[in-house]
Amino acid sequence: MKIAVCLRRVPDTTTKIVIGADGVSINEAGVKFVPNPYDEYALEAAIALKDAAGSGETIVVALGEDAVQETLRTALAMGIDRAIHLQGKPSADGLENARLLAAHLASLNCDAVLFGKLAVDDYGQQTGAMVAELMGLPCATAVAKLEVSGGRATTEREVEGGVEQAGCALPAVFTCDKGLNNPRLPSLKGIMAAKKKPLDIVPVSAGSGQVAIVSLALPAERAAGRIVGEGAAAVPALLQLLTSEAKVL
Repeated sequence: MKIAVCLRRVPDTTTKIVIGADGVSINEAGVKFVPNPYDEYALEAAIALKDAAGSGETIVVALGEDAVQETLRTALAMGIDRAIHLQGKPSADGLENARLLAAHLASLNCDAVLFGKLAVDDYGQQTGAMVAELMGLPCATAVAKLEVSGGRATTEREVEGGVEQAGCALPAVFTCDKGLNNPRLPSLKGIMAAKKKPLDIVPVSAGSGQVAIVSLALPAERAAGRIVGEGAAAVPALLQLLTSEAKVL
């Protein structure tokens, strides 16, 4: 079984973000970058699918500039067989990036293409579905359970009030959610082995598309809290503030 995983490099969610001098990007000085956490579920799922099939190949694909190779090496250290770096600056338009990914993934002829449900830096939650549409493949999103047998996949995902089940023929695209598995940590042996695994570099150029980042801004700081009194005597003043100032009543 041949499985591809699309991986994104994102700032660690504990990192303090500083807007760059240009106002449309972040200042990367001192920022720790990591594999997108949801993509780690996809990486683990790819390894599990190959193991269950008994043979095959796992491939990790990432679009980005040279720094993305560190993230690809992390995936190789987890147990992925080889990596492909689509070397180029991603577009602000997710559709343009999806076109690049779809064009290259089509040439790999994989049985399954896995993505994380979303990237934690922009919460777009769109690339996997767009790639599936461009490739003409069925797609299941936010998958919390994935099983493959006899050329077909069965999936489950959590929906409000229950679980939704679906099935499709392979090849197909899946986006992975929490609960699908517990991603492994790279072992020392895996880190050493990753240095010898293939990492192919393919120069690409994304179109400008129809979307541009106009500006970035940090959320406004919350106003300081106030104590209006204690006990039942404070209720009238609290109601007044909730009605006239907070406007939630």
